[in-house]
Amino acid sequence: MLQTLPEQQVYIIDDDHAVRDAMSMLLDSDSILHSCFESAAEFLNFYDGNQRGCLVLDIRMPGMSGLELQSYLKKMGSSLPIIFMTGHGDVPMAVEAMREGAVDFMRKPISEIDLLERIQQALNIESDSWTKESGRKQAKQHIASLTDRENQVFQLVALGLANKVIAAQLNISERTVEVHRSRVMQKLEVRTLAQLVRIHIEQES
Repeated sequence: MLQTLPEQQVYIIDDDHAVRDAMSMLLDSDSILHSCFESAAEFLNFYDGNQRGCLVLDIRMPGMSGLELQSYLKKMGSSLPIIFMTGHGDVPMAVEAMREGAVDFMRKPISEIDLLERIQQALNIESDSWTKESGRKQAKQHIASLTDRENQVFQLVALGLANKVIAAQLNISERTVEVHRSRVMQKLEVRTLAQLVRIHIEQES
């Protein structure tokens, strides 16, 4: 059985009622949380930027197309993985969608087994991305809690400088550097220099 985090859902967006019903029944059979929308506009009325999971999105729809929705969500900063559903003549469009960040596209009619596998892959991608982003946000909050001097020490330690060198640069004693360094490690909730350096690199990227 597919497993999802409690917050994750599959968002099905297709103007074909029969397709939505069929996919809803399939996901229900595997206890996958999901919501169905008949248009991009309906989904956007619901979307607030806090959704977790992935989109299964028809590439051709009346009004706003799947490609237009993808572009709009990208501009809004959405990181929800998108799986496009395409007809035979839509493959070039689907390839373009992949270039714009979609994680997959599937040709109709869609195999139920393949669909479940692709959805699980997309959910795994979103979960990894969400975990990393949450870590970055938490680290940013920790860094913001540092005093100016602690932040100076943090930056220099992360560059690989020894306490003696840091002391000379900041015109303070080595013992004071050690105290600041200890406080930095506590506030950043790290135990090793490697973890501290990793936080620094992630914040710079």
